Amino acid sequence: MADWDERYSRGEHATLEPSRLLVRAVEIFAAQAGGESPGGRRALDLACGAGRHAVFLASHGFVVTAVDSSGVGVQLTRERGRERGLWLDARVADLEGGEFQIAHDSYDLVCDFYYLQRDLFPSIRDGVRRGGLFVAAIHLTDDDPEVKAMNPDFLLRPGELREEFREWEVLHYDETAGHDGDAGEHTRRSAEIIARKQ
Repeated sequence: MADWDERYSRGEHATLEPSRLLVRAVEIFAAQAGGESPGGRRALDLACGAGRHAVFLASHGFVVTAVDSSGVGVQLTRERGRERGLWLDARVADLEGGEFQIAHDSYDLVCDFYYLQRDLFPSIRDGVRRGGLFVAAIHLTDDDPEVKAMNPDFLLRPGELREEFREWEVLHYDETAGHDGDAGEHTRRSAEIIARKQ
């Protein structure tokens, strides 16, 4: 995790602007709650990085748990929350190593941005409460030589993300043609989803 610690220490991937996809998901959540604040609702930010999504969710009334294997990223997340008077539970945990378990029926919203661990999908589906949302943007395979050189374990196949949530109500799905328009430093094709658990 030294590589990500170094990146966050250098200020890379450190924007506080949330993904437009997460903004849209919170708007959907508020609309389905009759416009009420999501106060007290629980959210999980997987691979939270420097905390832009955790801070955004906490600022909108969610009780947030944020998890990342980078100690520097988690420390930034905590500091950013404190600076804004927000409480959030940011934890250092290796998701691949099983250091964090997604508890059954525990979250109203789970977000996963630019992190792919296929064996987490069943736990994500199990951890979201009925009526809750899963929001994600994850990089896709591509013909670009730079992408082809990447480990395919970290890249979705076309249609794969939608298939993982085929039994849910898919409110948004897109496979971007290029730069996904995210506020962060992500310039490769991505699969985007907002799905509601039935």
